[in-house]
Amino acid sequence: MTLYKFPDGFLWGAAASAYQIEGAWNEDGKGESIWDRFTHRVGTVLNNENGDVACDHYHRYPEDVALAAEMGIKAYRFSISWPRVIPNGKGLVNEVGLDYYDCLVDELINVGIQPVVTLYHWDFPQALQDQGGWENPDSADWFADYARVVFDRLKDRVQIWGTFNEPRVAAFIGYGAAVMAPGIPDFTRGFQVAHQLLVAHGRALQVFRQGGYDGEIGIFIDSENVIPSSDNQKDVLAAQRYYEMDTAFFADALFTGNYPSMLMDWLGENAPKIHSDDMRMVSQPLDFLGVNYYRATEVSFDQDGGFLKCRALPKTLPMWGYTSVGWGVYPDGLETVLTHLTNKYSPKKIFISESGCGTEDHPDETGYVRDVERIDYLRRHFLAAHHAIEKGVNLQGYFVWSLLDNFEWHHGYRPRFGLIRVDYSTQKRIPKMSFAWYRNVIDRNEVYD
Repeated sequence: MTLYKFPDGFLWGAAASAYQIEGAWNEDGKGESIWDRFTHRVGTVLNNENGDVACDHYHRYPEDVALAAEMGIKAYRFSISWPRVIPNGKGLVNEVGLDYYDCLVDELINVGIQPVVTLYHWDFPQALQDQGGWENPDSADWFADYARVVFDRLKDRVQIWGTFNEPRVAAFIGYGAAVMAPGIPDFTRGFQVAHQLLVAHGRALQVFRQGGYDGEIGIFIDSENVIPSSDNQKDVLAAQRYYEMDTAFFADALFTGNYPSMLMDWLGENAPKIHSDDMRMVSQPLDFLGVNYYRATEVSFDQDGGFLKCRALPKTLPMWGYTSVGWGVYPDGLETVLTHLTNKYSPKKIFISESGCGTEDHPDETGYVRDVERIDYLRRHFLAAHHAIEKGVNLQGYFVWSLLDNFEWHHGYRPRFGLIRVDYSTQKRIPKMSFAWYRNVIDRNEVYD
């Protein structure tokens, strides 16, 4: 057995998002979000489940923070619910909602956990969706105004900020594939939304820089390890299109101020409309890049494979099979993604902002979960992260998804990603075996092969 030591000060953390855990969907002045509207329509989510209560974190956050402290994490990445802070998306601020995040941040700091704030994790205000949503050219200014409200309230205690979580999902799964909110099946509109999200990211960066706020600001993108199924040119080009839509559309824009030329040529008249100053706004320097990694994908050409003309299948380790959401398990892909992003874009630093394992946990009679598969998943991915560091990646931290079992979007409550089990019928929290294992990793700052 070999032990692999991580750099001093490595930021071990866990992550969650507002809609997935908070509940209290219409309490204390909170406005409706697109996810509230989407999940209240019959048939949009497995078993017609929703986040109305979720983990009831809104009322139980002191208990959850205490458990996070017991696990020993150094940082907790969470998101702000825009409609909880500004119910109509713009205009009047809901001070009670803002106070909630004020108290959450204080609670974290009191137990020695660094708060890491994501401004947007998909719960867009429904009132603004009714005005055109992210397709509205004014949406970047709406987001900038919202960001300023949050910066002003938490600026003295939050040192790491992220603008958006996985803009690809918001644009291409919420619009194109339409299995997530707002559920609009139109990829042309999805690409315009993707562009507008990046412009809004830039506007928030502008507010942060001009406001002279302390700390660091970046963005959290997701990236798959995309692998052509063969060296046949059609398969190689199909994989390139898939990769450019998955990763390069966002990363190229953020770091070079351009969109990938091959993908733009492929889109033709369906490509997003870009105003003269947009790309300068999008490509302002980042303090860090957050990377969410879950899977590797083998891609081949398929004439019937949608507008990208490709077929994508999960790649997985033979002994693993697939997770409860149908993803493969391929830790080497994490090393590949991190080294690729470093070599191509040279970000100042990188955080793994999400990575975790969704399973259908089987608790014993006490509710305890011996999740040895999750431990194996995390161990293998931690090793891949360490190998990337050895290859020169400036990786500064790793945030496990997720702190708690939670509402997993259109999959409902069936997949469980948490280090802490939540019994949704009683809201009882029960640390899993992976909780104690991760505590030991953090305490020693090392992992074994």
